[in-house]
Amino acid sequence: MAHYQPLHDWNVTPAEAVALQQQLRSQIRIEPLTKPPQTIAGCDISFNKFEETVYAGIVVLRLDTLETVEETGVIGTAPFPYIPGLLSFREIPSLLQAWQKLKTEPDVVMFDGHGTAHPRRIGIASHAGLFLNRPTFGCGKSVLVGKYDELAPERGAWSPMRHYGEVIGAALRTKNKVNPVYISPGNLIDLETAMALTLQCDGGYRIPEPTRRAHNLVNALRKGERVFS
Repeated sequence: MAHYQPLHDWNVTPAEAVALQQQLRSQIRIEPLTKPPQTIAGCDISFNKFEETVYAGIVVLRLDTLETVEETGVIGTAPFPYIPGLLSFREIPSLLQAWQKLKTEPDVVMFDGHGTAHPRRIGIASHAGLFLNRPTFGCGKSVLVGKYDELAPERGAWSPMRHYGEVIGAALRTKNKVNPVYISPGNLIDLETAMALTLQCDGGYRIPEPTRRAHNLVNALRKGERVFS
């Protein structure tokens, strides 16, 4: 069973959630990996509109072959309302339940969302990274905060994303002439490594394989096509 550190309760008000973010962000460490990773996990969440049921899934892949090693999913209830900038309070609890069901502890974890590319520098990848105590990063499909310069059209082109003069992430093109994804470190990893891993997890789509497979998994879970005990 994969373990995590329970840092705080999830039963909080929006004001308490913001205060927790301010307090936790000082614990985030952006640094290079200490050893080359062998496995990477992708995490995603799905909701039906206007419902509080959360479908959370994690897929673990081998980095060298991109073969799926393990998949797990849970159906939970969101403990927190939908408030931009505080989505981690809505989504992390179910992902932690899924995490505990893993037999493999992945070396790195990729989230469909943001790490430091967040107004308070603590998006879901950073917040969850503190609980998981392992390298995490965000690969978002849209920008939450930050501006970047136009990219060259080729795969691998990138531009730093800045917010109030600080580099908080990067726009990275994963496929020729396709919209970029938005990479930001979460915890215990740096931006360069997060970008390199994103490009390494290429299955020919805009979205890298870990989060693409997790996205497919949670949609199948929501439709009742996949069941996990």
